[in-house]
Amino acid sequence: MKLFGTDGIRGKVNSHPITPETVLKIGMAIGKILYHKRARNMILIGKDTRLSGYMIESALTSGICSMGMNVTLVGPIPTPGVAYLTRTLRLDAGIVISASHNSYEDNGIKIFSAMGFKLPDEQEQAIEQLVLDEKLIQNRPEGSLIGKAFRLPDAIGRYIEYIKSTIPRMVDFEEFRIVVDSANGATYKVTPTLLRELGAAIISINDKPNGTNINADCGALHLNKLSEAVKKTQAHLGIAHDGDGDRTIFCDENGKIIDGDLIMAIWAKDLKNDGLLKNDTVVSTVMSNLGLEHYLNNCGITLLRSQVGDRYVVEQMLKSDCTFGGEQSGHIISLNHNTTGDGPITALQILNIMKKTNKTLSELVSDITLYPQILKNIPVTSKKDINQCPDIMNAVAKAEEKLKDKGRVLVRPSGTEKKIRIMVEGQDEAMVAEITEDISQAVQKSMT
Repeated sequence: MKLFGTDGIRGKVNSHPITPETVLKIGMAIGKILYHKRARNMILIGKDTRLSGYMIESALTSGICSMGMNVTLVGPIPTPGVAYLTRTLRLDAGIVISASHNSYEDNGIKIFSAMGFKLPDEQEQAIEQLVLDEKLIQNRPEGSLIGKAFRLPDAIGRYIEYIKSTIPRMVDFEEFRIVVDSANGATYKVTPTLLRELGAAIISINDKPNGTNINADCGALHLNKLSEAVKKTQAHLGIAHDGDGDRTIFCDENGKIIDGDLIMAIWAKDLKNDGLLKNDTVVSTVMSNLGLEHYLNNCGITLLRSQVGDRYVVEQMLKSDCTFGGEQSGHIISLNHNTTGDGPITALQILNIMKKTNKTLSELVSDITLYPQILKNIPVTSKKDINQCPDIMNAVAKAEEKLKDKGRVLVRPSGTEKKIRIMVEGQDEAMVAEITEDISQAVQKSMT
């Protein structure tokens, strides 16, 4: 049994592994691994706005407390807020109950270390082994040694004040009218409050979570409503988060989408100009557009690539001794500010760049040329090893022969869903579309 994917444990609620019984054991395993006979023995738990968050929070808390660890509950808060609070409150770990961009029927568990980084594979494997171990329930503490649960009532306020501290004190955004789409998720209070406190006029949409509307045709994966609202209200830009708030995608003043690649280009160039881009290096993933790489190279910046997943971006950043990176999907990581993708901080930093350059978002990206790229997700009944599927391998080989050195093809299984993800990019848009269709048919033939 494998519990952990590329972004923690995730699945459909009340189906394995996201059942109360298994989550209880996960909490016990976390508590057993982290318990020590000194200091506070405290784990922080935050969540997004899914209905099932209550159930999972209770099961996790019970499991952790049964092993003698204490729990601090903060309620709905963005994932980066948990990473920040875990680190600054000097706790033993932080847990986020969220399935990120997935619909409300799913939920998941992400774990941060005391330093605010996602757990390495070795610790995840240790948790998996303990969940399977029938001896897990033996030798549990009793009486006064059982853990307690507390609440931290001002968690969001602490996080918002920290975000504000990442830009100069005298900066305000009084000249900006901004549409914010919170995806009915964890940022529904944070980003609108943050920007209003900095003087911006805010049009807040999808900010009324009811437990079942998180990511429902809104947020960073569904940008039509944001684009329409920006144009209708003549806003200066639009900001969209996903359900747990660790990513941001923008719309410019014309309603055009500004994705993670373009955000990285803007921010990295600004850091480079200010002498703040460590080792003049950016880390992204194999999904990022070749146009981003060429643009950064022309700015004197090296782009390193990791496998897909913000945790792998962070691992490569630490390995390469650099402090800035991210993903096309809008996970942008500045280790100078936080240890994981931080949607509200990304929003604030781009606004600050607009302010100090006196440029619109469309002007900031006007000199960046991205190659035509198609991303397609194919639902499958079972995720087979792509290397063992001749039809897929043949389709990829033919595509690479057509593209030569003027494009790229990537076919990979999703780490969080039963889908095969296809990415094709090249200079010829028609060829890119044709290749994508050929590979899609090969995937459907082999895996559905």
